[in-house]
Amino acid sequence: MENHTATRSHTPGRRFKIGLLGRIAIAIAGGTALGLIAPMWLAQLLQTFNSIFSQFLGFMIPMIIIGFVAPAIADIGARAGKLLLATCALAYGATFFAGLMSYFTGTAIFPSLIEGMKGLDSLQEGAPQVSPYFTVEMPPLMTVMTALVLAFMLGLGMAFLNGKALRHGMEEFRTIVARTIDSVILPLLPLYIFGIFVIMTVAGQVSVVLNAFSKIIVVIFVLHVFILVLQYCIAACFNRRNPFTMLRTMLPAYFTALGTQSSAATIPVTLRQTIKLGVDEDVAGFTVPLCATIHMSGSTLKIVACALALTIMQGQPHDLSLFLHFIAMLGVTIIAAPGIPGGAIMASLGLLSGILGFNEQSIALMIALYIAMDSFGTACNVTGDGALAVILNRFFAKRSLRAQ
Repeated sequence: MENHTATRSHTPGRRFKIGLLGRIAIAIAGGTALGLIAPMWLAQLLQTFNSIFSQFLGFMIPMIIIGFVAPAIADIGARAGKLLLATCALAYGATFFAGLMSYFTGTAIFPSLIEGMKGLDSLQEGAPQVSPYFTVEMPPLMTVMTALVLAFMLGLGMAFLNGKALRHGMEEFRTIVARTIDSVILPLLPLYIFGIFVIMTVAGQVSVVLNAFSKIIVVIFVLHVFILVLQYCIAACFNRRNPFTMLRTMLPAYFTALGTQSSAATIPVTLRQTIKLGVDEDVAGFTVPLCATIHMSGSTLKIVACALALTIMQGQPHDLSLFLHFIAMLGVTIIAAPGIPGGAIMASLGLLSGILGFNEQSIALMIALYIAMDSFGTACNVTGDGALAVILNRFFAKRSLRAQ
């Protein structure tokens, strides 16, 4: 009886556990519904929480950049060789191209989808009517650019000096930042988004946002499929195999990433399927784990598309030079994003506010939209790793990594 009771009491806990995506969906639906009847005191209370949480996010941005980027550069730089340089260049090029493709597609399609829905600019006029009871200032320790420069200096220094003390300290700092995101920011994120949608509903703009982005999400998914087909068509030129056959071989990695939402957790499956594509085991064993960290085509595509849509809706500048700067920095900033849902978007918050000038409402929407599609972006990333490995295999298959 005791064992039977224990089993029954334990099972419901696992059965009814709701993931981050589910909690965010509930927050959006609940916030929209409550916003229709919410009294002003409740809206002000939520605005107070959002104000404090937003300040904390701003404080964490430089910490996230240093904690993620510096150890990642140290780890990459410690592995010398031509294959390393080629993998980094190819992964960054693929990520940058995905961002550009997302931008040009968005500038051609999004204006017609969002036409007549430019309501976020008026949202900024309505939001101040719901003022917080108080605010808590948490100024960041440094600017985003200062954090990036410091991260590069520390990362390169650790890579070339081969010191253990600073490297160990930075790894512990990365763990602290990752756990702060995992145990503080992500659990409170649904409440933050809930408050944003209550306030947007009070301002009368939530229908505008949801209507526009339901169409944007469809475009992003189509872009994910297109970028994978394109990557494997290019890879087919290097091994003369059918690109769609190769894509079918990589499907186990794609669906594993859909479930885990983590490139790192999918590495064993990605590695196995990549070898089945005919990639040398040494090349695959080096490039797949590395690309899981630095190749972010799917994530960059999503972030750029959502950011572009928001800038168009708000009537903000979205010229090519601005987004070239944003995409170039994004490809570096989101490397080594933690293996938790939404890691890439958390690492890019500084660029969204610093380069594109996003405010609190826009950042909250970016987080919600990104996490809603997080699985598909991760799946696009890891599936594309196989295509990059095929290309690199053409030049490095007969070389031993030890010889380099």
